[in-house]
Amino acid sequence: MKNSIKLISNRALFYLAILPVSCGIFAWQGWAWWSWVSGPLVTNTSSTQSAEENAITIKIPVGTYGQQIGEDLEAAGIIRSATAWNFWVKWLGMQNSDLEFQAGTYNLSPTEPLSAIADKILDGDVVKVGYTIREGWSIQQMAEYFEAQGFFPAADFIAATRNIPYDKFPWLPSNIPHLEGYLFPDTYKIEAEQNTAEGIVNQMLGQFEKIALPVYQKNQSNAENLNLHEWVTLASIVEKESVVAEERGVISGVFNNRLKKGMRLAADPTVEYGLGIRQTKEKPLTYRQVETPSPYNTYLNIGLPPTAIASPGLASLEATLNPDDTEYLYFMARYDGTHIFSRTAAEHEAAIAEVERMLSSQ
Repeated sequence: MKNSIKLISNRALFYLAILPVSCGIFAWQGWAWWSWVSGPLVTNTSSTQSAEENAITIKIPVGTYGQQIGEDLEAAGIIRSATAWNFWVKWLGMQNSDLEFQAGTYNLSPTEPLSAIADKILDGDVVKVGYTIREGWSIQQMAEYFEAQGFFPAADFIAATRNIPYDKFPWLPSNIPHLEGYLFPDTYKIEAEQNTAEGIVNQMLGQFEKIALPVYQKNQSNAENLNLHEWVTLASIVEKESVVAEERGVISGVFNNRLKKGMRLAADPTVEYGLGIRQTKEKPLTYRQVETPSPYNTYLNIGLPPTAIASPGLASLEATLNPDDTEYLYFMARYDGTHIFSRTAAEHEAAIAEVERMLSSQ
């Protein structure tokens, strides 16, 4: 009997002795498994390759559950194990009950660990497309740019600019035929799902609302009785005429003086816009073109054209509200970006003759 008790005690001591070792082995195996399944699926890439170069595009629709996301990631070859993904999601959920994955299109790399991939989807680090709109571009130029970049057909963009979104931007002037002048020139990034003609139009209008509209509201007393639409329209002409930044305020001052005196603006860019052409040094506007009737021909019509002729940048918008105090009424382009400014018609005629002599001698 004593021997039996002794035997049992020895066995108990043996099991107690190996228990920590067994737990350690199991813990080590569990950690090794977790390290493997949660680590990068691809590890043998070239050191010169970035995570972006190995990225796989995957779309997560709105309302997709975390478990489904894990299955989709495993099927796409981005993570090793959907099971490991579920463990990680549950762990994160224990720390944050408001855990929510963001829908969208993602570029995810199998060279990144599971935790980093989860963070990107939680943060909504979706694919974004960049584009740049230059100051002085018209809707037509923007449309051609987007088509050339492979965004969408030019006709789709032009159609979107004729659908005035008053519901989203109630400050837009009533009864405008299109959005010329209100598509703020800037460099943008837009989410892939919103990369449509309508989405981009709304983004640019939002930027106008954020940057340009407060400038008008703050300086409305300097607007010389220009309403919002007139301000944008005149600023677009200033933008097209101002090649050298230092002349912008003077050019605005000239147009301001002409409007006060009831003189025609006589701005070449308005004629070009109305005819859908663009003059060059080698091929300037002809007298026949200048004499062609058009609502945009400011050689024939007094006052401003019916709409803007391009998207003015912030500098031109500000210069239109704060024109230089000048006596000039005319200016003549030298075709190098600068102008000759004149106070009288006689001085202007002399400036025209000077430029013609300069061009003929070249």
